[in-house]
Amino acid sequence: MVSVTQGSASSRPAWVPRFFAWGIEQVMKVYEPQVAEHKRSLFGDLYGEVLEIGPGTGPNLKYLRTDVRWTGVESNPHMRGYLEREADRVGLQVDLIDGDAMHLPYADNSVQTVIGSLVLCSVPCPQTVLKEVYRVLKPGGEYRFIEHVAGTGLIGLSQKLIKPLWCCCADGCTINRRSWETLEQSEFGKLKIQHFRINFPFVTPHISGIATKA
Repeated sequence: MVSVTQGSASSRPAWVPRFFAWGIEQVMKVYEPQVAEHKRSLFGDLYGEVLEIGPGTGPNLKYLRTDVRWTGVESNPHMRGYLEREADRVGLQVDLIDGDAMHLPYADNSVQTVIGSLVLCSVPCPQTVLKEVYRVLKPGGEYRFIEHVAGTGLIGLSQKLIKPLWCCCADGCTINRRSWETLEQSEFGKLKIQHFRINFPFVTPHISGIATKA
């Protein structure tokens, strides 16, 4: 079940977020099996209140315990229907807030755990997102993440060549961000990052990990 809190509306043409919501739902069917082990390790032991930034169509819900109190902050209203169906399928009660990860509607030091997947690639300013996540986390709180990142060699060259088209088709996603460096330069006092690869066109290099607020 999903309850929705309304926030600011997007200024993008309606067809863009609607098409992207449908497209990402199809892509996740192929992508998720390749990252399932990493997500299960990251999200499977969480309890209590969990805030997810950019939850999209809800692919992370199935890795959470059903007693988790989940809230998501999502800027694309067309994701809601997919997320609602997934929440009902896995038996998770969730609250969805219409907003964006750069302006989290939470007080300072108020959240124990924040999670995000494929978020830092798609926001205008990932540094601002990490500042917001750090702000709302309680001392000792964790940000758990998984992201596709920039590659080297032939993969890096391919990402550079396809970047403009990818950004257009993927609703602003920047395919070759060095998100591990952004995390390393953030305010988080403790950071654990794992680099790994999946068999997926153009987004083979990935990172996952945990950033802890001091």
